[in-house]
Amino acid sequence: MYLVKQTRQIHRLLITLSAGILSSILMLSAPAYSDDIGDWRKQVSKTFAKNHIYPRSAIAREIEGRARVQIIISRAGEVLDYEIIESSGEAVLDKTIPRLMKRVTPLPTPPSSLENSDLTFVIPITWQAK
Repeated sequence: MYLVKQTRQIHRLLITLSAGILSSILMLSAPAYSDDIGDWRKQVSKTFAKNHIYPRSAIAREIEGRARVQIIISRAGEVLDYEIIESSGEAVLDKTIPRLMKRVTPLPTPPSSLENSDLTFVIPITWQAK
C-alpha cells in the first residue's frame, strides 16, 4: 500500500512549468490575437505537464532543477528541433528532455493568427518536489 501511495505522489510531482511558458514567442511577423495565443499557450502547457518526466532516481535523491529549452515547431505542431539553452545542472534531469520532446509531439496547432511557417520559443521546465 505504501508503494502505491508513493507512486501516486510521484505522479503528482511530475512538473511545475513556469506560469510564463511561451511568454516570449521569439519570431512573430504579424500581430496575433491575444485570446488565441493565450488559449494555445494553456493547451501547450497542459501537453508538457501531462508528458513531463521526473526520474524516480531524482525524486529519491531529492534532486530538483530548472532548464530552458528553445524549440522550433511547425504549423502542424510538430517539434522540428530543440536546444537546451540552459541546463538544469543535473544530468539525470537533462537526460529526460529528448524523451519529453518526442512525447509532446505533436503539440496543439498554433493559432492561424500566428502567420510564421515555423515558430521558435523558449520553454522553462522545472523539476520540483512538492
